[in-house]
Amino acid sequence: MKIVVLGAGYVGLVSSACFAEFGVQVTCVDQNEEKIAALLRGEIPIFEPGLDELVARNVKSGNLSFSTSMVPAITSADAIFMAVGTPTRRGDGHADLSYVYGAAKEIAQNLSRYTVIVTKSTVPVGTGREIARLVRETNPLAEFDVCSNPEFLREGSAINDFMRPDRVVIGCENDRAAEVMKALYRPLYLLETPMVIACLETAELTKYAANAFLATKITFINEIADLCEKVGADVQTVAKGMGLDGRIGRKFLHAGPGYGGSCFPKDTLALARTAQDKGVPMRLVETTIEVNNRRKKDMADRIVAACGGNVGGKTIAILGLTFKPNTDDMRDSVSLDLIPALQAAGATIRAYDPEGVKEAAKLLQNVAWCHDAYDAMQGADAVAILTEWNEFRALDFDKAKAALKSPVLVDLRNIYNPEQMRTAGFAYTSIGRR
Repeated sequence: MKIVVLGAGYVGLVSSACFAEFGVQVTCVDQNEEKIAALLRGEIPIFEPGLDELVARNVKSGNLSFSTSMVPAITSADAIFMAVGTPTRRGDGHADLSYVYGAAKEIAQNLSRYTVIVTKSTVPVGTGREIARLVRETNPLAEFDVCSNPEFLREGSAINDFMRPDRVVIGCENDRAAEVMKALYRPLYLLETPMVIACLETAELTKYAANAFLATKITFINEIADLCEKVGADVQTVAKGMGLDGRIGRKFLHAGPGYGGSCFPKDTLALARTAQDKGVPMRLVETTIEVNNRRKKDMADRIVAACGGNVGGKTIAILGLTFKPNTDDMRDSVSLDLIPALQAAGATIRAYDPEGVKEAAKLLQNVAWCHDAYDAMQGADAVAILTEWNEFRALDFDKAKAALKSPVLVDLRNIYNPEQMRTAGFAYTSIGRR
């Protein structure tokens, strides 16, 4: 089978490489000439473990190619996947669908055979119907179907999530389109992967509902953590006691500084706006957004408190800048709120991240970028862990204390044991624990 993937961003590039690994012939298209030129040189524009090897192997096999134009590949494609950006639209919080609709019109102009047009991007309910209308309007003779195939990829483990997913959701309107989609995912039948076949609207909403629920779960345990601090309880034990209940589950019950990344912030906001427009406001989701936004800003106050209530003239070491480990993605990371807040309070920032410094440097100013954790701690009055990279899980405490002016450690990811840290001589602050 042959497919075209529009967009060489995170979802598009990972999906392209993984479909190619399944034996599908994939042409990945992006209008960014620099990005495509880099990919043709074998340079991967994002950090995702294992992606460079996967891309290289499938380019070498001939299953994966890159282009700035979709036109040559469309004529023989069985399906065209749209993996273009759907950022939050300025002013109203809705998803900006201009890239999606622009791609739909370009596809329509070049269709010459039956083709399944697939939305891989996260799009609001009703987008698939609008795409179909635009294609028919642009090219009344086009033979096509529109499908929704939302992605459920976690940054840092995206390849495994694609190859061994919990489920594949396919929204389509007829058997012909469904058979094309099933054929593309045929290798997953060997793993007995559940296939959820639904209408377009159901598939589109499933993605938003899943992300909103997970964001709410994170926000819930963060509020429980705040209560734990007031009553003397331990949030990690509370989370364990909750998570062992099969109806709840253990995942996403890790207290911390709030959620970020490319999905949860924009998807919860888009879902809330859609629900408001339909006259069925989702108060739980709206509150989740409000609480999470406030929490990320409050994290700076925790660091200030750990430093005696004043960071004016002090140097703070920041370990971890990305919104989660095993990615270089800075989108809606807590560091983007926390570091400017500390700077506004008079602090000087020294920071280190294993993969995120290059992207962080584009977004943050007046930060001393360091080459490792101990370099960041050199001469600092306190150190704060923002992202739970593995290399921060086993710091040399003696080396850390020797680098720091004072042994103050603020652990916003609850990596360490409070009692062990106190025994090691640190003034230690964590989330929701004694």
